[in-house]
Amino acid sequence: MRLFAAVLPPPEAADELAEAADKLKALPGAEALRWTRRESWHFTLAFMAEVEDGIVPELSERLSRAAKRTTPFPLALHGGGHFGDRALWAGARGDVDALRLLAGRADAAARRSGITMEEHRHYRPHLTLARGHGEPSLRAYADGLAEFGGAEWTVAELTLVRSNLPVSGVPGERPRYEVVGRWPLGGAG
Repeated sequence: MRLFAAVLPPPEAADELAEAADKLKALPGAEALRWTRRESWHFTLAFMAEVEDGIVPELSERLSRAAKRTTPFPLALHGGGHFGDRALWAGARGDVDALRLLAGRADAAARRSGITMEEHRHYRPHLTLARGHGEPSLRAYADGLAEFGGAEWTVAELTLVRSNLPVSGVPGERPRYEVVGRWPLGGAG
């Protein structure tokens, strides 16, 4: 199964971002982008790709420990950017260092469980809003998010998500995400 560890924004934060995204969808060329569904919005901490079922119990135990060692922290959706013309994203403000620490701990938990991970890269928190393929340029959309700032919330849990890839062959079908596990951050309940 394809898995990733993530932080999920609460519904109130998603509402604020959805309002900002709706304004972007009115820009010229927006219909050519593949907009992500709000129920799939997340900050990926560690992408594990294919994981054998037998590894999930150990991975879950290690993620639980990583969560317990991390205290809850403030975060908010803020601003945005783009990776070339491939992905438009919303950024984060608040205790981004704590988010990076949690990402590192989730990555280490996966590695210690025997999962082969990509080489370490500097963690850049982002929540993907849309995907493109060269046209239109995503710069105007990122500029449209420059002033966006959502309300702060407290990140209180680490989530393990399964990505169910499309199998129908229907053009435009997107992966479906299913929560596999949730662990409260230390002191969060």
